[in-house]
Amino acid sequence: MKGDRIFGLVMMVVALGYLLSASTVETSFLSDPVGPRVFPYIIGALVMICALVMVLRPDPDVDWPGPAMVMTLGAALLALVLYALTIKPLGFILPTMLASGFLSWQISRRPAQAAIAGAGLGIGLYILFKTVLGLGLHGLPRFLMG
Repeated sequence: MKGDRIFGLVMMVVALGYLLSASTVETSFLSDPVGPRVFPYIIGALVMICALVMVLRPDPDVDWPGPAMVMTLGAALLALVLYALTIKPLGFILPTMLASGFLSWQISRRPAQAAIAGAGLGIGLYILFKTVLGLGLHGLPRFLMG
């Protein structure tokens, strides 16, 4: 309960800072009738309301995950960091296949299905992003492409 209240108070301070920074947004003469400040004000107000609810009605204390789960989450985080670091030099397909395959393996612990999921996501997402969305992705490492 104490953690929810502390987090709620921190989020209230963050929301207040967000609202104050949104008040400095300048309007141009070509803006719509609502203006550019309304959306940030709505987001800040919603965060403030949610934070207030967390302070006033916190959830009961929960059991934190054990060391094995923390290691699993750490491995997933490491996989995502490595994915972000390798996507530019190795292209999109290979890092996506490896990261999504590893994360799939963490979920199901079935290596064959994880490999199929990784290959399918790597190739399928590349096709989707390149052809449908028109993104300028490099599928393979540049040294292989010439």
